[in-house]
Amino acid sequence: MKAMVLERAGSPLKYIEVKRPEPGPGQLLIKVEACGVCRTDLHVIDGELTHPKLPLIPGHEIVGQVVAVGDGTNRFKKGDVVGIPWLARTCGRCKYCTSGRENLCEDALFTGYTVDGGYAEYMVSYEAYTFKLPPGYAPERAAPLLCAGLIGHRSLSMAGNANRIGLYGFGAAAHIITQVCKFQDKKVYAFTREGDVEKQKFARELGAVWAGDANRLPPVELDAAIIFAPVGSLVISGLKAVSKGGKVICAGIYMSDIPSFPYDILWWERQIRSVANLTRRDGEEFMKLASKFPIKTQITIIALRDANTPLSMLRNGLLKGAAVLIP
Repeated sequence: MKAMVLERAGSPLKYIEVKRPEPGPGQLLIKVEACGVCRTDLHVIDGELTHPKLPLIPGHEIVGQVVAVGDGTNRFKKGDVVGIPWLARTCGRCKYCTSGRENLCEDALFTGYTVDGGYAEYMVSYEAYTFKLPPGYAPERAAPLLCAGLIGHRSLSMAGNANRIGLYGFGAAAHIITQVCKFQDKKVYAFTREGDVEKQKFARELGAVWAGDANRLPPVELDAAIIFAPVGSLVISGLKAVSKGGKVICAGIYMSDIPSFPYDILWWERQIRSVANLTRRDGEEFMKLASKFPIKTQITIIALRDANTPLSMLRNGLLKGAAVLIP
């Protein structure tokens, strides 16, 4: 089969022939129909996330068809179209797994990082960590839901009953969560790179009540701020923008260093939280939500062999919505 392979951190992916995997016990063989390009992929490829499996096939926003099943599988059958997320498997035994916090598992595996992912024609997934997709979504439209949507949903859940929500970094996750907030009658304030009027216009088209540069304060105090961009200084911007008791949620897996800041902008019980991975329960909840109204993912479709192109665009902030690879 053909796959895009990372041989060394910091180097471009190579489009090469590799052996097609076979499903082991509890696994499914998936014919990949679409795979979203996520900023986490970029952090792995650029070496900002250390110790990946090498050589590695990246990709963890995967939609595909089950073409073979391993021993002990019973949830899916051949022909089913399924979704595969970042969380590939957990141990089920550690204190986190046994307390409903499998996203913090001590011995977890991650799709496209510690096990091969979806930048390929075929892949294997663990059935217990594979999702049933909501109806009505074409594979290429559903793919961004598998991480941008899921992590966005977990981040939004951490905001609790917040009504005025700031989204810093208007990429794949923010463009999905803006639609969720609109459905839930929450108000979104979108923050972009300085002068990015196209992304600001895009945010307003999706339902944001305000959009502006990330170095500006919004016109009202926010209840919560979600930081999607991997820029540590935005944590300070978020703290300045939220009201007393407000929350700043860091949604990325990687972020540049947070500069020092005066204690008074944290005081009044403001909170900073990080989001780590996801649980299967998060996935099930979000797929139910996505079945209640149509999330319109803005996508750019690109051939698998050209995966380095959208990665470069993402690196330079040039993508609108999400990019999706098609084998």
